[in-house]
Amino acid sequence: MSDNGSLFVGSDEPIDAVAVWLSDVLGLQIMAGGGDEVRLRGRSSGGGDWMGFVVRRNGHVEVDPEPEDVQAIEAYPVEVDIRFRGDEVLRREALVVFEKVVGARPDLPVLLLHNLALLVAAYLPGAGTKYFGAGTTPDGPDLAVWEPWVVR
Repeated sequence: MSDNGSLFVGSDEPIDAVAVWLSDVLGLQIMAGGGDEVRLRGRSSGGGDWMGFVVRRNGHVEVDPEPEDVQAIEAYPVEVDIRFRGDEVLRREALVVFEKVVGARPDLPVLLLHNLALLVAAYLPGAGTKYFGAGTTPDGPDLAVWEPWVVR
């Protein structure tokens, strides 16, 4: 399985609109898509290899989850999937993307996850940015850790 980073963005804008401002903020090229999914690409922060991005609706939300199945990503309508070769470089590049998006759109709450299994960082307007410790999941067992930093 390949590694990926994911931004979850608290935006109700159409996917096309999110892809446009994301391309402006990150200097990406829109490659394909429209409507429910847009694919983009851009160079890594060092200007080297290509990174791939897919902007789409958050499809990971469970309707009426049980208390133990609650997730930090539930109230975030947009997912930005980030693809890059190499886990360590992907982690670094995804963090750069997160920080650029937060800097450009401080009006929007944003989460950064690694492989959908680890919660790396959260930005909440009015509260700031929180970087989570290693092993923090976006799932119910870590609710007390992330709940103050996410939209519910």
